Amino acid sequence: MSDRYDDIISLPHHRSRTRRPMSAEMRAAQFAPFAALTGYDAIVLETARLTDSRPVLDDETAARLSDTINRLSEHIETHPYVTLVCFVPDERKEGGMLVPLSGELRRIDLIGRQLTFTDGTRVDIDDICSISER
Repeated sequence: MSDRYDDIISLPHHRSRTRRPMSAEMRAAQFAPFAALTGYDAIVLETARLTDSRPVLDDETAARLSDTINRLSEHIETHPYVTLVCFVPDERKEGGMLVPLSGELRRIDLIGRQLTFTDGTRVDIDDICSISER
C-alpha cells in the first residue's frame, strides 16, 4: 500500500503564488455546522418545556379560600398584606405554572372575581390556589 504514494510523499506542500493562504478562522468556517431547519431547535425546546396542569380545588379548600376572601373584604381599607399562590396559564401551550405573589390588597371585586393589589397587579379569584395573611 505504501508503494502508491512513494512518488509524492516527499514532495513539498504546494503553496499558490496567486492566492493568499486562507486564515484559520475562514478555514474553520468551512466546517461550521449548517442549520438546514432554522428555528427547529427552538421548537424542540418549546415542546420539551414542561407545564403544570391547573389544580382542581376540593370543596373544603374552595370553601376556606372563599371564607378568607370574604374576611379580607371586610377590612380591605386597611390594605391587608397577603401571599397568594395562583395558577398562571401558559401563553403558548396547554397548562401553566403556580406562581407565588405577595403584596397589599387594594380592592376585592366579588362580581368581577378579581383581587387588585396596591401596585396595580390583578389576579382572577378563579386562578388562586391558596391565600394566607400576614
